[in-house]
Amino acid sequence: MNKAFLGCALGAMQFAIATQSYAQDGDSANKAADRGTGATIVVTGTRDIGRTAFDTAAPVDVLADEAIDSVVSSDLSSVLARQLPSFNVQRLPAADGLAFVRPASLRGLSPDQTLVLINGKRYHRSALLGSRGSQAPDLNTIAGLSIGRVEVLRDGASAQYGSDAIAGVINIILDDRPGIRGFGQYSEYYEGDGETYQAGLQGGIALADRGSLVVTGEFSDGAATSRTRQRADAIALQEARPDLDIPNPVQRWGQPETQTLRGAANLQYELFDAGELYAFGMIADGDGLTDFNWRNPATTSSVFRDTDAFPGFNFTSIYPAGFTPRFGTEFSDLQGAAGLRGALANDSLTYDLSASAGRSRIDYTLDESLNASLGPDSPTSFYLGRLEQREFNLNLDFVYQLELGGFEPLNLAFGAERREETYEVSPGDPESYAIGAGAAEGLSPNSNGFPGFSPSQSGEFGQTSYAAYVDLEWRLAEMLTLGAAARYEDYSEFGDTFNYKLSGRVEPIDGLAVRATYSTGFRAPTPGQLNTSRTSQGLDTNTLQVFTAGRLSPSDPIAIALGAEPLEPEESENLTAGIVFRSPTGITASLDAYQIDLDGRFGQSRSFAVPDHVPNPLHFTRVNYYTNDFDTRTRGIDAVIAYAGLLGPGRIETRLAYNYNDTTVTNGTSATIGDEDQRRIFEERLPKHNATGTIAYELDAIKLRLHGRYYGPWTDNSDNSGGQIFQRFGSIMLFDASLTYNITDAINLTVGAENIFDAYPDEATFQASRGLIYSRNAPYDTDGGLYYVRLGVDF
Repeated sequence: MNKAFLGCALGAMQFAIATQSYAQDGDSANKAADRGTGATIVVTGTRDIGRTAFDTAAPVDVLADEAIDSVVSSDLSSVLARQLPSFNVQRLPAADGLAFVRPASLRGLSPDQTLVLINGKRYHRSALLGSRGSQAPDLNTIAGLSIGRVEVLRDGASAQYGSDAIAGVINIILDDRPGIRGFGQYSEYYEGDGETYQAGLQGGIALADRGSLVVTGEFSDGAATSRTRQRADAIALQEARPDLDIPNPVQRWGQPETQTLRGAANLQYELFDAGELYAFGMIADGDGLTDFNWRNPATTSSVFRDTDAFPGFNFTSIYPAGFTPRFGTEFSDLQGAAGLRGALANDSLTYDLSASAGRSRIDYTLDESLNASLGPDSPTSFYLGRLEQREFNLNLDFVYQLELGGFEPLNLAFGAERREETYEVSPGDPESYAIGAGAAEGLSPNSNGFPGFSPSQSGEFGQTSYAAYVDLEWRLAEMLTLGAAARYEDYSEFGDTFNYKLSGRVEPIDGLAVRATYSTGFRAPTPGQLNTSRTSQGLDTNTLQVFTAGRLSPSDPIAIALGAEPLEPEESENLTAGIVFRSPTGITASLDAYQIDLDGRFGQSRSFAVPDHVPNPLHFTRVNYYTNDFDTRTRGIDAVIAYAGLLGPGRIETRLAYNYNDTTVTNGTSATIGDEDQRRIFEERLPKHNATGTIAYELDAIKLRLHGRYYGPWTDNSDNSGGQIFQRFGSIMLFDASLTYNITDAINLTVGAENIFDAYPDEATFQASRGLIYSRNAPYDTDGGLYYVRLGVDF
């Protein structure tokens, strides 16, 4: 079945969607009509009003609110991954903070190489520095009900938008429609766990004929899942010690327990003929809890041992059956923007003056743990500290329609930006990072499972940048459009950068066009990446002994002793070329090929043992550090075909999308000194082949929706005390189905299931010693089938 589906996807590579017929207009900047076609006007990747996804020189996907609502998850990253085959998100259970802020990747690049915008304004990063050191926005903090549509530009756009836009841009357009919308939803996995309750309410009012105000609130309460077997060493201990009450399983592998509250407000109001006030705000607050590895009292010698430091005391008196640390998070996100925009000089000059600010705050806790080096004085619960990211942006943007005689006007956009980023680390309880008297006799220091942030790791770090840009777009003739953009930025921490973009589009036949772009790009290292370090603990899958690893900043003395150098911006060259097609019969399609060359790709060095002559106060087993290590080349194809129209007595919408994405390490320090582990992670960690297909049929009050997802083979990796271990996983196909019934014009009921055939991937055999059944690095949900029911209202 997988081969058949992939064959269909490959056969459709000559086509790709230009825009989805069910997309609908969002904010007031998009109210222009599309030259009579009725398609949605896009604002991402172009500053020329009136462009549709078919007209643009670079590929833009448009996802309307209906497509967003069709996915059960309240996490926008998961929603996009279901709709766009070039977008991947990993679940990462029991992976410290990544269990709650999941990394998402566009075109196989790092999560922070995709720029995220809200109504065209930069959205703040998460405070969490994730896998391989990336620091990207957390899309889980955005209320799905507040979204009017999402535009995804699959092309480099640093010359237009600045840092991070190497893989592309995700622009989330908030809903501005008057009226009342709401929903209540319940979902549960076939296994009987993961019960999740979701509810949302949106109210919008028209402000006379001058604008609108839309306010949204959303709540989600999700129970944990478990796809776990009892660990073999736990079974052996129970057999040897039947007097102990050992939990089964001793640790849980699955999605964390979470509660989230999200809100949004979107305001537009015309103050006078040439001036419209606009503002929007986002808020998210929540908490979560997940498990860490079980500490076996019979084998964890760094905790359960008799010592002269604490005569007559052993931690078996507190945890006779061992213990499983419970890692908790409390997060708070805020984002706000306000501005004034309008048109002057007989509407030939538009302006947009704005200010925006964002903040991500994460507090960590640890329960059912200990600091072994403190002996009987150790607490069992710890506050681990706080991470905080703050951003403030000022933007001034102009667009001028320059008349050129008998030609169409030249669209001249120009502007300036000032951006300030601040990253702050606050220490945890002193006991969470203390090195007690027992450390000299082999008892592990720090809170066991996740050491707290110490004063030496804490501090406030900042960076300021200034930018100016110009963006030209000119339709020389009915069939030919050319574009060029240039941007100069200067950063306080490492200097300046200049980037440019060239684009062209030719439409020799009405409805059939060829398009291409070439651009340079960059991603600036953040203050958090430049200055912070982190300590983590893991479990060796061979010895089942706890080891302590350090991820160090390039300025850390240990990192410097091992060869670390100051970070520099990542630099890229992007080339995209494609063909796009649409017909009056409702077929829309395109094919886009791309190549992305990345120099100085940011990541983590290979792991080192700390030399004996280098001070190692935190007792690291192994360490690595941030570095501009690899150069990579990513080549791929995006192809989608869609049809919308009448079929029999009803209406049908179909969409088939395919992405091929291949990344190769072309150069790099670690690669040249023989560390094949890092090379393999970059090249094989995500599937090269991904495809999605959707069929929706609507007849009177009933709508049936079928959705399929294909993921190609990929390679898993896991940290071990001696380095990385790997396992290759095969392809998998997952199917979703739903049925919606319109009870009245304003009330509808949806019942459905995701992964309706309850498919599971291959088992993660190399981590079986820890009770893990399915890989926690999988780019899809590994919890099996899920059913749901949703009641919606729309007045």
